[in-house]
Amino acid sequence: MKKIILFLFALASLQVLAQIPCENGMAGGFPCQNIDLMSHFVLGEMGSAGNYNDIWGWTDPVSGREFALLGRSNGTSFIDITNPVEPILIGDLPGHIGGDNLWRDIKVYSDHAFIVSEQGGHGMQVFDLFQLTSVEAPPVEFGESAWYAGFGHAHNIAINEESGYAYGIGSDTFSGSLHIVDISNPLEPVLAGGYGESGPTHDAQIVNYKGPDENYTDREVAFLCNGGSGVFIIDVDDKSDCQLISGLQYPNVTYTHQGWLTEDHRYFLVNDEIDELSLDFNTRTHIFNVEDLENPAYVGYHEHETYASDHNLYTHNGLAYMSNYRAGLRIMDMNDLATAELTELGYFDVDPEPESPGYSGTWSNYPYYERGNVV
Repeated sequence: MKKIILFLFALASLQVLAQIPCENGMAGGFPCQNIDLMSHFVLGEMGSAGNYNDIWGWTDPVSGREFALLGRSNGTSFIDITNPVEPILIGDLPGHIGGDNLWRDIKVYSDHAFIVSEQGGHGMQVFDLFQLTSVEAPPVEFGESAWYAGFGHAHNIAINEESGYAYGIGSDTFSGSLHIVDISNPLEPVLAGGYGESGPTHDAQIVNYKGPDENYTDREVAFLCNGGSGVFIIDVDDKSDCQLISGLQYPNVTYTHQGWLTEDHRYFLVNDEIDELSLDFNTRTHIFNVEDLENPAYVGYHEHETYASDHNLYTHNGLAYMSNYRAGLRIMDMNDLATAELTELGYFDVDPEPESPGYSGTWSNYPYYERGNVV
């Protein structure tokens, strides 16, 4: 269902270092608007693999060097993108056990990467990212710094960097929902609790809530995307007694895939991965008002001009960065969420043909580098 066919670095066209500028709607053979192509790798150039999957990022707090963390079917690649025009493959961390698996997911806490896979028995790898800064002759093969065996496989991992807890998602524990791990000491992860009462979870974001609902100020709250069951909001402040706050759906729900909060925690943006295929819709981004967590409200959906299936989205500095498979990366201004309105500011289409629902193209991105690059 999910497959990356291209790996690219893109930069807003206001920058001047672009290798291939977006001109007349094209950059390096790819349709674009207001996004320049900095670098581009095809499958295999960033480590041998049957496919690539998830991607995340890390910035060395000492030197400011920026790195991309790329999941592959058989391991994780680490790429120095400090110079986005000439990125360097630093090395490879093989999976905990041999073989290939379609999905791998990566998040970062306290300068360590935490990596899970759907491969049975993989558990959670921990990798000290400072190792990347001392490699003199790249690429090299790394070993994991620690390993957590509390679950065998997991589809995703979410980390609340403010609290120091990791959440295994879609594992073989807690009904496939939240497997909570204390990672305050990254090299000694410890089971802290779990939640499974709302059924299997596909993806989640967990935050110390900063929104206007004073009943939950600074409490740790999880926003779950549970496939055909919709969205659930869970109070996970007490890891031994997680409590359902509310559950909600939207019209024509088929597979609530992933979502992300606005930075003020007032709105939650959600993508449905399958509705374009099964219901013949244009791409839709669903928007919820979560100013009252016990009574969240469905605002509506923004209908895009494209017809592609949508996948991961992230919010940053008032913009939404959406990986929409065959429609590529779409950057949207969240200028009027109260009426479910988004304005497209730019795009980079990594899979120009066909323009249709389906599972080739881009399915994740990382927009949080200070230099303004997006992987």
